Amino acid sequence: MSLQTKVMEAMKVAMKAKDAQSLQALRAVKSALLLAQTESGAGANLSEDDEIKLLQKLVKQRKDSAAIYTEQGREDLAAPELAEAAAIEQFLPEQLSEEEVAKVVDAVIEDLNASSMKDMGQVMGAANKRLAGKADGKTISTIVKARLSS
Repeated sequence: MSLQTKVMEAMKVAMKAKDAQSLQALRAVKSALLLAQTESGAGANLSEDDEIKLLQKLVKQRKDSAAIYTEQGREDLAAPELAEAAAIEQFLPEQLSEEEVAKVVDAVIEDLNASSMKDMGQVMGAANKRLAGKADGKTISTIVKARLSS
């Protein structure tokens, strides 16, 4: 079943349940999918990797907004953003734990014989390819920096 079909089914469930927060998040996903499909150069259907990147971007936007609201002491605005992020995350593959990400990063460092921060770009590129959709870029970056700086 395609992502667009899954989103439409989830929208129906959210409408019946009168879950406005989830419905708003699902509408944002549907809109982003339609925009991506109609962009110049894009085919009629997006690849699974493109869909995952799109969903990750939407989740990151909401989490970043929630973090800013929390810093400003606006928990009333942060809570809906986090709820929307959770509604979108249900369509993403299972996220790996930090330990699992660290194992993959260690394997990439060993494969590339990386030894210093100069190699961070290469390590990040390879790690992002291996962990596409399974880990947040910020988590990967933090672990790579820790491994290469020690």
